[in-house]
Amino acid sequence: MKAAEIKKQVLDELDTWMSAFNAKDLEAWSKTHNFPHVRIASGNLTYWHSRKEYVEHFSKPDMFDSLQALGWHHSKWVSRDFDLITENKVHVSVVFQRYNSDNKPHSKFEALYILTKENEKWGVQARSSLAP
Repeated sequence: MKAAEIKKQVLDELDTWMSAFNAKDLEAWSKTHNFPHVRIASGNLTYWHSRKEYVEHFSKPDMFDSLQALGWHHSKWVSRDFDLITENKVHVSVVFQRYNSDNKPHSKFEALYILTKENEKWGVQARSSLAP
């Protein structure tokens, strides 16, 4: 598979990731991840063995309620740059911005997303983020 085709598939998956996140749909959002899943942020490494464990973690307390209390309404990708591309794994340096309900930006974060291809489907396997 050519790099251009891999990039398109990964960007499509990241768009689905962001759409599900903005829709506050934990189930749909979790389906854009591969498991086990790792996140490094705020000085912590968190590891989820399964999709069920992941959804439960972000449901108690509800992650979206917590974000909304901070003024979050939705997020958008600012940039997505590919650092590594192989047939089954990519590293994407991303920048995303959070917006309030007036569509005014209030925070911007950098992250590294590692996506893997399992059973012919791309998913976010690991994230290292500067977001809290």
